[in-house]
Amino acid sequence: QVRLDESGGGWVQTGGSLRLSCAASGRTLNTNAMAWFRQPPGKEREILAATSWNGNTYYADSVKGRFTISRDNAKNMVFLEMTGLKPEDTAVYYCAASQEPFIQLGVSEYLYWGQGTQVTVSS
Repeated sequence: QVRLDESGGGWVQTGGSLRLSCAASGRTLNTNAMAWFRQPPGKEREILAATSWNGNTYYADSVKGRFTISRDNAKNMVFLEMTGLKPEDTAVYYCAASQEPFIQLGVSEYLYWGQGTQVTVSS
């Protein structure tokens, strides 16, 4: 049973920064693609960033240049460094793991999900 636990969410003012962490347990995920999604209130879940098993990355246009995804395979963890936060970044942020090693972009392509962590950016 794979478990993903996110941490690092919270409240921040516009322009601020946060670092989200995702710790995996139950099995090693260093051969799996990992990603961060978010779901704003009343909207669909959207992918923000993804990393392949070997560290290649993808970013949605909305976060490119502001967010950075990274992984520490030795610790079975993935991170999302967020800078230049805006009120429209307010959402529940989710860590997800795919069964595939290469970057996947769709919600349905990720099998394992964390419970989510709230990020609120005030204006």
